[in-house]
Amino acid sequence: MDGVLVIDKPTGPTSFDVVRQVRSLLKLKKVGHTGTLDPMATGVLPLCLGEATKVAGFITEGDKAYDATVRLGAETDTQDAEGQVTARAPVPALTPALLEAALARFRGPFEQVPPMYSAVKVAGKRLYELARAGEEVERAARQVTVYELVLRDFSADRLHLSVRCSKGFFVRTLAFDLGRALGCGAHLEALRRTSSGPFTLARALPLTDVASLAKEGLLAQRLVSLSDALVDMPEVRVNADEARRVSHGVPVEVPASLKPGRVRVMGPDGALLAVAEGVAGRLRYLRVLV
Repeated sequence: MDGVLVIDKPTGPTSFDVVRQVRSLLKLKKVGHTGTLDPMATGVLPLCLGEATKVAGFITEGDKAYDATVRLGAETDTQDAEGQVTARAPVPALTPALLEAALARFRGPFEQVPPMYSAVKVAGKRLYELARAGEEVERAARQVTVYELVLRDFSADRLHLSVRCSKGFFVRTLAFDLGRALGCGAHLEALRRTSSGPFTLARALPLTDVASLAKEGLLAQRLVSLSDALVDMPEVRVNADEARRVSHGVPVEVPASLKPGRVRVMGPDGALLAVAEGVAGRLRYLRVLV
């Protein structure tokens, strides 16, 4: 079974827990997720099955979109509702103008410091491992981009936001930084990922349905093909002779007009043969699948 299975992750399990469950249910050795969701978060979690694990690294690079609820007036050590409250402050009287002025700081490209409770590595160790040991270390800020940040609704102490952002962006840290900008502190109360790259909630399958669909032999119909999983990449189609060369890693000539960047190399039957990039009129292979 090869392809991408898009799961609508429930609140509670970690992304690795979901991988383990699917691996056990389907009796597959090769299963991996593409972009971690925190245990409290729900929504789109693409899982790569079989041969799709070979392109998982390319899938993770897509933009992400979220619906988020931010609770104002309290900061936590994890920057979300699962942590311990570390500070409280009164929430100012909120107005659309006040909130829009604060949100404007977090649109476009800017640098974000990853939270201590994250899987980012520093000196070979995951930050969350250090945090659980009671350590806090300096973290280098990373360039991120928020393409869209919309205030959907708000009450006296809660904001409902929609965010579309680049990979590596922490919505928890957005909540924390937004609370600081408003002078009252904040943490992330709820998070739902609505899309990850080309994968959306419309294609997502509840985790509880996986076993029944597999038993009925219908799960394969819900898989996204390797080619469709990389649909954001331009396509380069090769003939049968060129496909054999690709399978042996032999460079294939491409039009000089091919724009720089990664491409899907497709065989005459429409199968994904490789991920590559055009260099000096030839393909340089990043991953050959055949």
